[in-house]
Amino acid sequence: MKNWRTVLLALGVLFVVPLAGMAHHGAAAYDTSKEISVTGTVTEYKFINPHVEISIAVKNDKGKVETWISEANSPNVLSRRGWSRDTMKPGDEITLIGNKGKNGSLTLRLQKVVLSTGQELDPNSITDVPKY
Repeated sequence: MKNWRTVLLALGVLFVVPLAGMAHHGAAAYDTSKEISVTGTVTEYKFINPHVEISIAVKNDKGKVETWISEANSPNVLSRRGWSRDTMKPGDEITLIGNKGKNGSLTLRLQKVVLSTGQELDPNSITDVPKY
């Protein structure tokens, strides 16, 4: 009987642990029905796991500066798409395009970056490419 318990425990671990890991990568916190764009100055570029983060300073309609934070894919995925730690730096003017957080925070699930040169950077893996 102990062997059956061990087998069931092992199967449970094999199926439950990967599902818990996948739950982290959901987009439920973002409004994926529409995209917005914000243009501003890079204040921070973190090329770190588990997700690359880009923070920019943006002037709102009232002239007040707000900090928007965008979350992209992992450095591993981005490096395969041509990104590096030197892709951008504080002071660079960029436009972020993505899905805004549902909770009203100034956060984006990043779908595209447009550099001041007009170059567009795709942060999505081949299987994540959004339909424009």
